[in-house]
Formats: sequence, structure tokens, C-alpha cells
Amino acid sequence: MEAAARAEKSVQIEDSWYEILKDEFENPYFHYLKQFLVKERQAGYVIYPPGSRIFAAFDYTPFWDVKCVIVGQDPYHGPRQANGLCFSVSDGQKKPPSLVNIFKELHDDIGCPIPYSGNLEPWAHNGVLLLNTILTVRAGQPKSHHGHGWEEFTAAAIQKLSDMHEHLVFILWGREAQMKEELIDSSKHLILKSHHPSPYSAEKGFFGNQHFSRTNHWLEDHGIEPIDWNPLQP
Repeated sequence: MEAAARAEKSVQIEDSWYEILKDEFENPYFHYLKQFLVKERQAGYVIYPPGSRIFAAFDYTPFWDVKCVIVGQDPYHGPRQANGLCFSVSDGQKKPPSLVNIFKELHDDIGCPIPYSGNLEPWAHNGVLLLNTILTVRAGQPKSHHGHGWEEFTAAAIQKLSDMHEHLVFILWGREAQMKEELIDSSKHLILKSHHPSPYSAEKGFFGNQHFSRTNHWLEDHGIEPIDWNPLQP
């Protein structure tokens, strides 16, 4: 029965998220989005991340396991970088500058050693939804899939999290992420904001934001197991 139910899915995404977002998959904007992606590939564009990783953020962190949401922009657009989790790269890939700065703040905030790998899958398994607002991109063309439907889809996911959960932490780094603040009920969730970790803005207010320790203090204050930010091997 379970296998048959999975076969009926219109989109291959983790089961709890499918149930929460299934109305989105039948929405006209999502049908347009799927057609757009097909046309992009037919036109010969390389799309990142690979198709099996587009919904990785949802697959690694089921809906009811979410404790914290980190909102990114769109996937890395270089070869073998994007793995479906915002700010994350797969094992063996050079850490992008924004991720280097995230690890520096993590170390300065709670003392975690700087990891060798930039793969954030352990965070995702630990309740951190690493959600880009745009889930695909053309190779070499940042924000090339802006305005084709992903923003509506990820906004719906954030709205569902806000409405159906209690005491989540939403981490919004930079202007693009902070545009999602209006979707979040601040009376029951913690919203943490700062400048983006990009080298162009990190010195203006990202460093020293203490978002990792503040996240865990909030969770502990509400009887929720804090996040282990240190499963990444140095």
C-alpha cells in the first residue's frame, strides 16, 4: 500500500512534505514551473542541482522534524557545487566564501572547529531546513530561474511551517531572505536577521550575530532539544 501511494505522487518529495504541499503541486504556477524546467533542458542548458537533488532540503528534513529554517537565495551555479541544501556543497568541493564565513561565525559563536567539508547534510538531519527560495539555476547564471514559480512554492512551505509548527527559529541572512519575514508569525516563532555572510556584507553585521547560540537558547527555553551544530568533522 505504501509503495502504491508513493507511486501516485505527482512530485517525488519526502512523504510528510508531499502531504503538506500537495495542493501546490496542482496549482497552475507549479505546472508552468515544470514546463519551464523541461524547456530549459530541451534548450541545452545545464541545470543545477541535479534533478534528484532539487527537493533535497525537504527530503533530508521531514516537515515535523524541522526546528530551524535557514533561508538562502538560489543554488550555487558552478559545476558540482549545488547539492540542494542552501549554502552547502558536496564533500570534496571547495567551500564558497559565504560558507567559509558561516563556519567562522559558528566557531566564534559556540566554538565549533572549522570543518574540512562544506557538506551541511548533518545539519539537515538534525532539524535544520536549509531552504533556498529558488530551487534551480542555469549553470553559470545566478538567479536565472527567478520569477518562474519557485518563489511561490517556497513561500508556501515557509507559510505552512509558520502556521502549523510552534517555536521554530527562522534565520534570515540578507535582504532576499528577509523578504520572507512577512510569512512568519513572530508571536510564536523566533526570527533572527542579519547581513548576508557574503564577503561583500559579512563585516557589516553578519559576524557577531550569534545566531547559532541564540537558536539553541530559544529551543531549550521552549523544551525542545537544541541543535547539534557540531556533527561536521574538522
